Amino acid sequence: MKLSILMPVYNEQERLLKALDTALAVEYPCDIEMIVVDDGSRDRTGAILAAYGDERVTALRHPRNRGKGAAIRTAADKATGDYLIILDADLEYDPADIPTLLAPVLDGRAEVVFGNRTFGSHSAYSFWYVMGNKAITTAANVLYNCYLSDLETCFKLMPLALYRSLRIVSQGFGMEAEVTAKLLRRGIRPFEVPVSYRARSREEGKKITWKDGVEALWILGRERVVPPPVTAQRRRSAR
Repeated sequence: MKLSILMPVYNEQERLLKALDTALAVEYPCDIEMIVVDDGSRDRTGAILAAYGDERVTALRHPRNRGKGAAIRTAADKATGDYLIILDADLEYDPADIPTLLAPVLDGRAEVVFGNRTFGSHSAYSFWYVMGNKAITTAANVLYNCYLSDLETCFKLMPLALYRSLRIVSQGFGMEAEVTAKLLRRGIRPFEVPVSYRARSREEGKKITWKDGVEALWILGRERVVPPPVTAQRRRSAR
């Protein structure tokens, strides 16, 4: 098994080097590659990537900022692993938790695994951010009759072929809701494992806003009502 770690980066010169070093220092139970997409950064992010000398890292660049969803799409197109996981470069998530997400896959208990964050006074910078996350997750649970704990988690592990088949179109943070909604529509219930988390503040570079929460709710509703894609099996059944 080979794992592709997809890292979208936008103006992260203060954290990128540590994020790369930390992720690559983890003892993974399988081969890995890291696909980093510089999403139109205007700081020294590009120079840091160009100078980083690890053969496991592939650096790509968007000439202008297009959003997290677009960066992940570019990375997924380039990836060569059997599975993928998304890892932001902001150090809010600990790469050391990735083997924990891999465990249910390697022992045959799951195909899709989400990291479930526990919010507390030391890990969440804003009460309203946590409430917004809970509202979005609750909306998904109601709309899709499931019981997820953390829809907006960055840590989403799944087969690369499955991710590509979802055909994610959201350019920005809405991709988190779109990925989850399309999995749930297919009857795929993610296996959840606890992960550590420390949110950074606005002053430290936190980028997601309330507008992204509104977009996530709209995407959940949209994906709930649109007709499912026509598969080869459904076409044969209709004949």
